[in-house]
Amino acid sequence: MAKITYNKLIRDRIPEIIEKDGKRYAVETMPPGEYEKALLDKLVEEAQEAQQADELHLKTELADILEVVDALLIQKGISRQAVRGLQRQRRSERGGFEKRLKLLWTE
Repeated sequence: MAKITYNKLIRDRIPEIIEKDGKRYAVETMPPGEYEKALLDKLVEEAQEAQQADELHLKTELADILEVVDALLIQKGISRQAVRGLQRQRRSERGGFEKRLKLLWTE
C-alpha cells in the first residue's frame, strides 16, 4: 500500500479509525506554538470547505468550524462567553449581516 503524507492536524479519534481500517500510521503531538498555527490553518481549511459545500453538507462544515473555534478558545484560554460578548458589542456598534448589504464603492 502506498504511503500518503499529510502533516496536518487531525481529530483525536482519527488514529483509532485508521487502525480499525487495518492501516498503519504515524502521529506525533505538536508543541503549543505549532498546534496553534495548525488550528488556524485548519480554520481556513474548514472555512474553504464550507464555502464549497452544498446545502446537504453545509451544516457539517459549520460544525467542523465550531470545533476548531472551540479548540482555539481552549488553547488561548479565552472563554466562549467573552467572545460572545464581543460579538454582541460589535453587532451593536457595526451591525450584523441581516440586511445582506454589499458595498459597491466609496469616495
